[in-house]
Amino acid sequence: MSRIGKKPIVIPAGVDVVIEEGNVLKVKGPKGELKQKLHPAMTLKLENGVLTVERPSDSKEHKSLHGLTRSLAANMVNGCHESFKKELDINGVGYKAAMEGKKLVLNIGYSHPVYFDSPAGITIETPTPNKVVVSGADRQAVGQLAAEIRAKRPPEPYLGKGIKYTEEKIRRKAGKAGK
Repeated sequence: MSRIGKKPIVIPAGVDVVIEEGNVLKVKGPKGELKQKLHPAMTLKLENGVLTVERPSDSKEHKSLHGLTRSLAANMVNGCHESFKKELDINGVGYKAAMEGKKLVLNIGYSHPVYFDSPAGITIETPTPNKVVVSGADRQAVGQLAAEIRAKRPPEPYLGKGIKYTEEKIRRKAGKAGK
């Protein structure tokens, strides 16, 4: 049995879960609303506020889909209850971030500012000029947007300039060795 797949998902108070025809899972909570079609081979059961995922057989494909389906459903429930958050740090002289309405404006050493639109369901905040916080109910969308922001100026190993995740450690290299 899959260790992850067999864990039940406890539905917190204030979150509504509906399983529709065709294995479509709808989750609605205080932080957002998500809908996703899961693999048709997996069986979703909702009983007494607990969501469980079952597989039809012990084939390799069904074993791998079991844990995946449970993780996707758990992320949907957690995201609608407490939103996911990614924090980015901006390092470099003159590098900064600011919000203009719903747009994120990055000045990161290019001859022009870089703009990012905030997609539906995702919020971007800049508590300080060198910090960006991306949050939302959809874990995949939050991670994707944070990765796209980071990709505009990844951190470099010599001076540490660039955009990095807050928890990320940059391996620094020594510069030229003098005589």
